[in-house]
Amino acid sequence: MKITKVYTEKYKWPKAKPIANGKHVFTHNELNLLCIETDAGITGYGCSWEINFCERIGQSLIGEDPMNNERIWQKMYIPKFLGRKGNSLWTISAIDIAIWDIKSKASGIPLYKLLGGAKDSVPYYIAGGYYGPDKGIRELQQEMEEYMSWGAKAVKMKVGAMSMKDDIARVKAVREVIGEDTKLMVDANCAYKFYEAIEFAKRAEQFDLTWFEEPVEQDDYDGYKKIAAKTCIPLAAGENEATRFGYRDLINTQAISIMNPDAETMGGITEFMKIASMADANGLVLSPHGQQQVHVHLNCAVPNAIIAEFYPPQYDAKVYEAFKNPITLNADGTISPSEAPGTGLDINRDVLAAYRIQ
Repeated sequence: MKITKVYTEKYKWPKAKPIANGKHVFTHNELNLLCIETDAGITGYGCSWEINFCERIGQSLIGEDPMNNERIWQKMYIPKFLGRKGNSLWTISAIDIAIWDIKSKASGIPLYKLLGGAKDSVPYYIAGGYYGPDKGIRELQQEMEEYMSWGAKAVKMKVGAMSMKDDIARVKAVREVIGEDTKLMVDANCAYKFYEAIEFAKRAEQFDLTWFEEPVEQDDYDGYKKIAAKTCIPLAAGENEATRFGYRDLINTQAISIMNPDAETMGGITEFMKIASMADANGLVLSPHGQQQVHVHLNCAVPNAIIAEFYPPQYDAKVYEAFKNPITLNADGTISPSEAPGTGLDINRDVLAAYRIQ
């Protein structure tokens, strides 16, 4: 089997209402699809953030056998010119995901089983609690009450955009409505300086948080160490980290308990599997960040992924129409990957046709 064509399809649609985390406002959703065609009639799909290097990198892959994912990864990753971090690594990530989509489809085996099949399902948390226009504490509580009605056993909320007093009040209000048995995570999206994060953690410890995610900038390794030394709340980080080399440095801080690798941006599935093993060897667990269609497979592929991130319709309602095999919730507080071969990124083009921008 040989690669014959590499190209992108980009889609973008507005949110019903803007939402915000600790640092950023989101008005639209988008899907940047990386497509690889083969002479066997199998098309593989990957995705990432903005993909601008497709033609440059993709052209070099024409004629390659997509079953050779390691050979292809090494061919793309040339740190002097391409792939070390940022946009070109996002492109490599999307291509690598598409390569694994082809491998899974060619084998006839679901991706999670092809990668190891450590489990058939994984607990999930709802990634909600964003800031929004006219969204006060009562509206936040109502959002969380809805998640509880779905059978959710864990929820995450955003912090860092309001005063510390106001954000602590929001955390207190959420804990009150979800009860003491539901896991509660907070995510600052790098909004704090280390000393602010320490102060927040001291105030928030009484609410029994499962983790405090990205309290400071990704590269502030010393900041993570200072925070970890001052709080009993486990720290989570890594969604903005890149390659096994970056995760090596993050692991070496000994400050992070839960790692959040995102295969869409940090090097793809090939690199994800190496990072999962590195984390496991260091006694660390994973909760992958990002595109749930892909990451539910990765959660179930490896033994040390403990909980999956699940984006509700409040974040993106169209995602449940866009994909042919959308991830849905099990009654027991878990999610399961599709048994169909592939990464789960096959889309319903009729649903998305009106939103295509490239």
